[in-house]
Amino acid sequence: MTEETTTLTEPPVRDWPTPDLDGTDFDPVLADLMREGPLTRIRLPHGEGWAWLATRYEDVRTVTNDPRFSRAEVTRRQVTRMAPHFKPMPGSLAWADQPDHNRLRKVVASAFTVSAMKRLRPRAQEILDGLLDGVVADGPPADLVERVLEPFPPAVVSEVMGVPADQRERVHSWTRQIISTSGGAEAAERAKKGLYGWITETVRARSDGRGEDVYAMLGAAVARGEVGEEEAIGLAGPLQIGGEAVTHNCGQILYLLLTRPELMTRVRERPAERGPVLDELLRFVPHRSSVGLARIALEDVELSGQRISAGEPVYVSYLAANRDPEVFPDPGAIAPDRDPNPHLAFGNGPHHCTGAVLARTQIELLVDTVLERLPDLRLAVPAEEVAWRRKTMIRGPRTLPCTW
Repeated sequence: MTEETTTLTEPPVRDWPTPDLDGTDFDPVLADLMREGPLTRIRLPHGEGWAWLATRYEDVRTVTNDPRFSRAEVTRRQVTRMAPHFKPMPGSLAWADQPDHNRLRKVVASAFTVSAMKRLRPRAQEILDGLLDGVVADGPPADLVERVLEPFPPAVVSEVMGVPADQRERVHSWTRQIISTSGGAEAAERAKKGLYGWITETVRARSDGRGEDVYAMLGAAVARGEVGEEEAIGLAGPLQIGGEAVTHNCGQILYLLLTRPELMTRVRERPAERGPVLDELLRFVPHRSSVGLARIALEDVELSGQRISAGEPVYVSYLAANRDPEVFPDPGAIAPDRDPNPHLAFGNGPHHCTGAVLARTQIELLVDTVLERLPDLRLAVPAEEVAWRRKTMIRGPRTLPCTW
């Protein structure tokens, strides 16, 4: 058998059932796939057929930066996927290729810059302080997920988006259902219909473009003819849903601090050095179940000695890339002083998370404020009794009972 024949042999297709996992345990199926090779083939619970999976750091960076791999092409097919419901909205940044991606992103980019986050920070701190005032007043114990992590990120996202205060709980109930797989396709469809119907009305009502919030920007952009109404609606949806990820990621970060006393001591005693520690925790936490969104090869591409044929779907795993031992020595350990730490927790390439600066701002505020306001914070139950989310695309604790 020649070397060429060996490298171009297609691996078997592996079913990936995306099991419910407790704690911050790394998905054992993904760990097996990483050991089997840089490129494997997977079949997820929904959709059709199989897809390639890239797990090596450099391959993930290549696929996410290479225009030969298209997101837009996925919208025309039923690719194997984790989500039970698949109906991409026109205009969604997640499914746009260049040059449309830059055209669409430009409309809302100014709402998510570093300077915009500096202006937002006092208001975000005010929201968070209000939540913790209630926690402190009521005294221990308290479920930090229910009292702080669930309400805070959606409230901040709603500030950025321009959701009226009296409509935020309704919007939040839709976004929670959309990231869940627990209700099946019907529940996800109802939630999406409700959210996107509300977004449609809101964008139309904001056509005067007054204000610096995202819905004002989108309304004005539609009025100027820079984007179509469908595109504006497709842009807004994923941005509105984005707060859910911060809730769950920060839940995992706090759980890690609460179950590793030496790490908690380090973070408490050296507050000026929390930034690198948070980067390491973002690298480490398995923030999602399975994988995100696929791409389609537009032509034959060779990657790590394997030919990916035109038309074949490809997934990348940022979780796996963040555990690549070639880039992160001892990747399964939390190393607070890891340097460099080029993690891909917020993605890579043109589809790098639009709200990355917003998410990082919220995580910093949550960790700083919770540790300051709740001295001697600790779990109120044994770690093994913390309840974790089930049937969800974004992992995290369902409850975080704490005392102080």
